[in-house]
Amino acid sequence: MSYFDVASAAPLHAVARQALLAALDDGWADPSRLYREGRKARMLLDAAREAAAEAVGCRADELSFTPSGTRAVHTGVAGALAGRRRTGRHLIVSAVEHSSVLHSAEAWEADGGQVTRVPVRRTGAVDVESYAAALRPDTALACLQSANHEVGTEQPVAAVAEACRAAGVPLLVDAAQSLGWGRVEGGWSLLTASAHKWGGPSGVGLLVVRKGVRFAAQGASDERESGRAPGFENLPAIVAAAASLRAVRAEAEREAVRLRALTARIRARVPELVPDVEVVGDPERRLPGIVTFSCLYVDGETLLHELDREGFSVSSGSSCTSSTLTPSHVLKAMGVLSEGNVRVSLPTGAAEADVERFLEVLPGVVAGVREKLGAPVPVAVTEADVLVVDALGKRCPIPVIELAKVIGTVPVGGRVRVLSDDEAARLDIPAWCEMRGQEYEGEEKAEKGTAYLVRRLT
Repeated sequence: MSYFDVASAAPLHAVARQALLAALDDGWADPSRLYREGRKARMLLDAAREAAAEAVGCRADELSFTPSGTRAVHTGVAGALAGRRRTGRHLIVSAVEHSSVLHSAEAWEADGGQVTRVPVRRTGAVDVESYAAALRPDTALACLQSANHEVGTEQPVAAVAEACRAAGVPLLVDAAQSLGWGRVEGGWSLLTASAHKWGGPSGVGLLVVRKGVRFAAQGASDERESGRAPGFENLPAIVAAAASLRAVRAEAEREAVRLRALTARIRARVPELVPDVEVVGDPERRLPGIVTFSCLYVDGETLLHELDREGFSVSSGSSCTSSTLTPSHVLKAMGVLSEGNVRVSLPTGAAEADVERFLEVLPGVVAGVREKLGAPVPVAVTEADVLVVDALGKRCPIPVIELAKVIGTVPVGGRVRVLSDDEAARLDIPAWCEMRGQEYEGEEKAEKGTAYLVRRLT
């Protein structure tokens, strides 16, 4: 089985396993106690904090261990907003942040705060000028991920941090995907991360708050972890997290070169091997091991199941892989195709032979899914010189398949009106037009669902 989904969770690193087992024997006591066992536990905790702080590039007393990366985000956002409540109640996030950041933003809005969601370019990166323009005198906090978790695009953190510094606004960086590869450059103020992303155990997050940043931890607290993560520390997991972070960093430079070559091969070969594919994300400014592409006329969930049958574990941001049947917020914000979406995130040590086998298997799998899915005979009528396709009650990619089948039957300059009640069509039909060189004229309310208007150009 080839595990190609480390962007979700990386396998436990060998160093993490060794450190975890050792700390289970030596780090079980309360590190706040003064007797021998407590002092031994305190030494392990302090050493882990020093190691993690060195990897991050901060002071040890600026770093706290939390029960998860999500908890680090929620604590960091809430604490920074509370600490600067006299400045204002305005929060800035990018449109492609991890759900933990967006959920914090939603909670802030529900409590009466204001949130600006900065859009991104088609590559998934924010425009620095647009981000800077969102800063206001009442902005209490700005958030920006270091790299995107779905498409791998790196964000211009250093430039955004400089704009925030000039405006006197702290910047919180979610570094969950990138910290295993290196430090986050720039003058950020707060940083969060999660150990299971770099091969540490799950249940350990990092929260860094720079000295001088106004911060007021919310909720009940105690004397542990500077009052930012109450409760008894999971010391064995913390020790393993710090040890594995140091270990992966030692391998990072060499492994990044190797994985970049493998993902570059996937990016280049997939469009050659499989027709009607869009490779998404920035082709250059990206994490080493992530490559994402979307296949037209393919159901994402079915595609993932078929790849699993062939021995490949991959992920997807496709609308069809979630219970809500709505497109990934990341793909939606980028304006790219969501149907048949596949994210390949290669682990450290991924074999070139496994990548080659993936490239060998993929064309047949996609073709098989397309054949199984079929293309139902579209229900089309002519209405005032507009061809109307009724795809109501049919989930994507069916509306796009039906559009593709009839577009050639209308004259150049003619229009097709696609009726659909699937939220994913709002993203996939414009993306299809972009790929196929047709003009998307917009949408309008219909008696049932939504009507999407397309003009044939070629």
